[in-house]
Amino acid sequence: MQTLTHTDTNATLDASKSQLPTLTHTRNPGMELDLDWVARVQANTSAIERRAATLSGRRSVKKDFQAAWLLKAISLIDLTTLSGDDTEGRVKRLCAKARQPVAPWILDKLGLQGLTTGAVCVYHDMVETAVRALEGTSIPVAAVSTGFPAGLSPYHLRIAEIGESVRAGAKEIDIVISRRHVLTGNWQALYDEMREMRAACGEAHIKAILATGELATLRNTARASLVCMMAGADFIKTSTGKETVNATLPVTLTMIRAIRDYQDRTGIKVGYKPAGGIAKAKDALLYMALMKDELGHPWLQPDLFRFGASSLLGDIERQLEHHLTGQYSASNRHAMG
Repeated sequence: MQTLTHTDTNATLDASKSQLPTLTHTRNPGMELDLDWVARVQANTSAIERRAATLSGRRSVKKDFQAAWLLKAISLIDLTTLSGDDTEGRVKRLCAKARQPVAPWILDKLGLQGLTTGAVCVYHDMVETAVRALEGTSIPVAAVSTGFPAGLSPYHLRIAEIGESVRAGAKEIDIVISRRHVLTGNWQALYDEMREMRAACGEAHIKAILATGELATLRNTARASLVCMMAGADFIKTSTGKETVNATLPVTLTMIRAIRDYQDRTGIKVGYKPAGGIAKAKDALLYMALMKDELGHPWLQPDLFRFGASSLLGDIERQLEHHLTGQYSASNRHAMG
C-alpha cells in the first residue's frame, strides 16, 4: 500500500487554511460542437472498473496526514439540503454549520482558523435565506435549478428559474440536463440546451448534473460530459442525489478523464462534483486521491472540485475528534441543521 507523500500532505494542509473561490484558471468559454470528437469517445468499462476497484489498496493516508486531507475535504463540500420539508430555520442552521463546520476546540488544537465549506446548496425558494445567513463570508450559495431533479418542467420555465436564482443572489447554479438527449444520441439538442442555460447564468458558474445513474452506459456518460463542456459548463456533476445510483468511482474516473481530454484539446480546466452517496470520510479520501492521481493538485481546490453532500461533514468531524482524543463521539453531536 502506497502512502501519499509528506510534501503532498503539507500542501493540502496549507490549502485547507485558505478561503474560497478565487478562480485560479480561465473560465470555460465553451466551443463549437464537434460531433466527430463526440463519436470517437469510447469507454472501456471493464478496465475502468478494475482501475476503480484497486484504488483503496493503492492510496492511503494516516494520522496527521489523514487529518490534513480531511480538513481539505471540508473546504470542498457543497453543504446541501434539498428536502421537501426544508424551512428557513433549517437553512439558517445549515449556513451556520458552513461558517463553522468544525468545533472550535478541534480547529484550535490543529492550529487552524477560518475554515469553511465550499458552498451551501439549496432549492431556489431558500436562496435569499441562505444569502442573508452567509453575509460577511466568502461562501457562495448554489441553487439547484431547471426542474431539479427530473428536469422535465417546461423548457422556458427551466430557463426562467435560472435567472430567478441568479437575481436572488445565487453565485452557482446546478442544472439538470435532459437525459433523453443522451439516451437518444441527440447531441446537438443537449449542446443547444446546455449553451442556453450557460447564457442564462451570466456571471454565476454553472454545474451540469448528468444524472449518470440514468444514462445506461459509461460511454454515454463520457460523451455527455464532453458535450456539456463544449457548451460551456464550469463543472460537470454526477448526480442529483435522488437517483437510485449516484456517484461511483467508475463514473468519476470516466468523467474526470473526459475533463482531462477536454483540457488537452482546449487548454481549459473544468471542475468536477460527485454527489449522492458520499457520506463517509474514507470515501472522500478515495475521491480526492483519484482526483490527484488523474488530474493533479489543482483539482484539490474548491474552484475545480466539490463534494455534493450533507452527512459527509458530520463523519469528517467525528474522525477529526477521534484523531485528537482517540475516541469516537456520537453522531448526533454533529448535526447539520
